[in-house]
Amino acid sequence: QVQLVESGGGLVQPGGSLRLSCAASGSIFSINAMGWYRQAPGKQRELVAVITSGGSTNYADSVKGRFTISRDNAKNTVYLQMNSLKPEDTAVYYCNAHITPRAGFNMDYWGKGTLVTVSS
Repeated sequence: QVQLVESGGGLVQPGGSLRLSCAASGSIFSINAMGWYRQAPGKQRELVAVITSGGSTNYADSVKGRFTISRDNAKNTVYLQMNSLKPEDTAVYYCNAHITPRAGFNMDYWGKGTLVTVSS
């Protein structure tokens, strides 16, 4: 069984920084793309950033230049460094990973989410 567990959310003032982590565990054969999504109250879930197994990245326009996604393949972990945070970044942030388990077919897995609140 594969699990994704996020950590690092919390309350931060505008202009501040947070670093989110997401560790994949379980019976994993390989991990392809990993990414972060967010869902603000009353809004649909949206892509924040994604990183391939080779390290290529893509960002939502709203976070370019402020957020950085990275991964440690040896630890099956993806990170999201968030700088210059704005109140509109407030949301539940979800980790996503496209994983091939040791038994079964590759599929998307989701974490349970971590809340980021940007407020003074």
